[in-house]
Amino acid sequence: MNGRVVPAEKKEAPSRWAGILLGLGLGGFVDGILLHQILQWHHMVSHVDTYPVGTVEGLEVNTLADGFFHAGTWVLVVAGSTAAVASWRRGRKAPSWGFHFGLILAGWGIFNVVEGLVDHQLLQIHHVRDDLGGPWIWDIGFLAFGLLQIVCGLALHRRGGPARGGGRPGA
Repeated sequence: MNGRVVPAEKKEAPSRWAGILLGLGLGGFVDGILLHQILQWHHMVSHVDTYPVGTVEGLEVNTLADGFFHAGTWVLVVAGSTAAVASWRRGRKAPSWGFHFGLILAGWGIFNVVEGLVDHQLLQIHHVRDDLGGPWIWDIGFLAFGLLQIVCGLALHRRGGPARGGGRPGA
């Protein structure tokens, strides 16, 4: 940065990537921590006959796959944090709360839709409720919830505008 002060009205809008990446990563953490670990409804490959969670070997493979999944979501959170800091260091406006959290919510919804379509439907490596035999209604509900998150997140994002109060954080 060259040290000159740019008036708030001339600053670029905040980065949208920061919120989307954070939403993707945090959405993955919620899925992994809540559904995989706390509720134990499923694991990454719990619907694969070769790795049944009822055996020690199957549970070891599923736990390893869950660990790789969490590592991936961690990378997304770090990327989102890095994008936010890089944007602010370049002198872009700080996002309003609605702008930023709307994108986080939309990113979480995108995670749910992509994960629901790829893992639950296309690959069928697990379903939302593998503990109940993988009833499809839970998978459809998961997709609907993801779509609702995207719609609500984008509405909140648009309502929040790019920045408030001249781009002051938290304004």
